[in-house]
Amino acid sequence: MPILTNSMLTKCMSCAPAVDAPRPPLSLLGSEPWRAAAEFLANQVMPAPAAAGDGHPVTFLPGLASDGNVVAPLRSHCQRLGCAATDWGRGWNTGPRGDVDRWLHALADAVQALLADSAHAPTLIGWSLGGIDARELAKLGRLQVRQVITIGAPFNGTPEQTHVGWVYRLLSGEKAQLSPALRRPLATAPPVPTTSIYSRTDGVVAWQACRHGAPGRQVQDVEVQGSHLGMGWNPRVLRVVADRLAQRPGHWRRCAVTAA
Repeated sequence: MPILTNSMLTKCMSCAPAVDAPRPPLSLLGSEPWRAAAEFLANQVMPAPAAAGDGHPVTFLPGLASDGNVVAPLRSHCQRLGCAATDWGRGWNTGPRGDVDRWLHALADAVQALLADSAHAPTLIGWSLGGIDARELAKLGRLQVRQVITIGAPFNGTPEQTHVGWVYRLLSGEKAQLSPALRRPLATAPPVPTTSIYSRTDGVVAWQACRHGAPGRQVQDVEVQGSHLGMGWNPRVLRVVADRLAQRPGHWRRCAVTAA
């Protein structure tokens, strides 16, 4: 989980109340690999139907301790939709290092360089920690962002509501922490259409932390059934992403894909 700076705090348009929830039970965490494998097989047997996109660029931000290979199935799905899909080009996501403000600006520069040949605003898709990064990039204002889609991203909680705090500390050398004063701006939606995909059977992060605390005209939380690790190829996640990418700019509508 990133630690927001005071400069990030001032960039928030409004502050929604953060939620409190326990970590997912260990039974869900322990079954994550098996459920993710089952979701992968389900996608191979019955690929998700897709609504064609319009060819605009899509940039993926991977989760903690993962890289572009982890989101490759989802990236390939977006490419089949006709979108120019790429990952963030920065290798493994080990979380912010040093000054977070400076790290975020460097990330914005890197994404902007990836999009140098495109005349269209990108959709940012972030999985888990990458979803939090995508939201903060859209708030930063350095990039003209079309929309943000997060997948299993606990933007409305604390590190204590996940099972990945020890991974963050191992990779970054710092304890994952977030003060109560800075939880609220992190939970605030970006000023662009934003969709959060979450699962009540997520075994890694509390599903309550993946939902917005207050409704918004361009904000929607979409529930799917599945694991955290398998969200990159979960057929319902792919359907939601396809639905979002098929929307025209300026004509945002709520997604009709359901968890059932």
